[in-house]
Amino acid sequence: MKKININIHNAQSSVRTLLLGIVCLSANAGIYAQNTQSGYFVDGYLYRHEINPAIANEQSYVALPAIGNLNVAMRGNIAFDNIFRNVNGKTTTFLNPAISTSDFMGNLSDVNKTRADIRVNVLSVGFKGIGGYNTIGVNVRSNVGIDIPKSLFSLAKEGPQNQTYDISDFSAAANAYAEIAFGHSHKINDKLRVGATLKFLLGGANVEANFDKAQLTLGNNAYSAITNATVNASVKGLTYKMETTERGPEGHKTPHTYVNDLDVDGTGLNGFGLALDLGAQYKLTDDWELSASLLDLGFIGWNNNMQASTNGDRQFTTDEYIFNADDDADNSFSKEFDRLGEGLATLYELQDNGDQGKRTTGLAATFNLGASYTLPTYKALSFGLLNTTRMGKYGWTDFRLSANWAPVKLFSASVNFAAGTYGASFGWMANLHPNGINLFLAMDHTMGQLAKQGLPLSGNAHFNMGLNIPF
Repeated sequence: MKKININIHNAQSSVRTLLLGIVCLSANAGIYAQNTQSGYFVDGYLYRHEINPAIANEQSYVALPAIGNLNVAMRGNIAFDNIFRNVNGKTTTFLNPAISTSDFMGNLSDVNKTRADIRVNVLSVGFKGIGGYNTIGVNVRSNVGIDIPKSLFSLAKEGPQNQTYDISDFSAAANAYAEIAFGHSHKINDKLRVGATLKFLLGGANVEANFDKAQLTLGNNAYSAITNATVNASVKGLTYKMETTERGPEGHKTPHTYVNDLDVDGTGLNGFGLALDLGAQYKLTDDWELSASLLDLGFIGWNNNMQASTNGDRQFTTDEYIFNADDDADNSFSKEFDRLGEGLATLYELQDNGDQGKRTTGLAATFNLGASYTLPTYKALSFGLLNTTRMGKYGWTDFRLSANWAPVKLFSASVNFAAGTYGASFGWMANLHPNGINLFLAMDHTMGQLAKQGLPLSGNAHFNMGLNIPF
């Protein structure tokens, strides 16, 4: 039986721990998301000013804390049911031998993307005055993006069948901050209305992990690797934990120290920044209206930057541990996926470069461009087309066609269809706004079937709800 030597390190892997820290940061910050595109053309939706600051409400309002505008979204081009499958009535991972390599790999993209966004509205008020419509808002926001190359899944699924793997461009990022926003919408004339929102940003945490290179060559008696990775973490009280291991041939082993964990001693404010939203509406005719907005033009200056890095390309060869290529062995690829993950992570044995001082990061700006047409014979019905593009490394875009209906003063709704970076989706909004109350529910991406764990099988979902008091 042929054996191939692969380093399977038993210590906690630095990369796995760092990525887990990123996900935990997002979950604990709990806090940023896209705005609801389904509500862009809906009369009575009070938070259209967050999508386009030129849009003014007919009524003043005050939000109920935390539930005035709760917005949760996840999106990606890799679905939950790509990773977990049903085999003979039981849930199993893609590593199950009953799932063919061609079936699994055929459903993956070259770069598999996952995005998670949440926004919690702490305070929001809208009122008329100063020659226009004004808004004040306090939001807590965060986002997470992870890009996983297809070659990483290939190595996990195929094992040592291929001699060389290029596991490059694996990256992850998380951002958490609060904003205090002041907006104003002003009517220029009967056709044009403009608006702007100034935001003061309070930085909570930012982590950017870029694993730019991992070229892995498997051999019969050893494996070699060339890696390059850097993690920049601006988190108050964060330090890296180190581990020392001996590496090298017998009789010539030398100590090797690297990052294997992290520790956060307390949390708190860790930076400040500014951002600006700009928007405009133009009434082309009585039935046609054009609009555009550019959101989150800004930056945050962070107080620290705890950096861990390979400090350029790192190359090594090792034959320290043996991994069995026999699928029936106790230590086969399919049975030892956790250990495999740890072994892969040791490719990026990062050095603690300490605090590199202050750093500045930009926000991911969003561009909206819309057009709406109101039926001249039935003013309660309109149709809208909206393009939304999130910029930056973890950006995305979609085009959304909607039918918007306001049959009576106390109710409005929208149904819409979108296509873009993460495929097609069906969205909707229902908004009930009688005197004294405004309640809305919306989904830009209707979830469909859920796994037992409550996750959408498609990997895409969006939910938005709010309860507000108009006056």
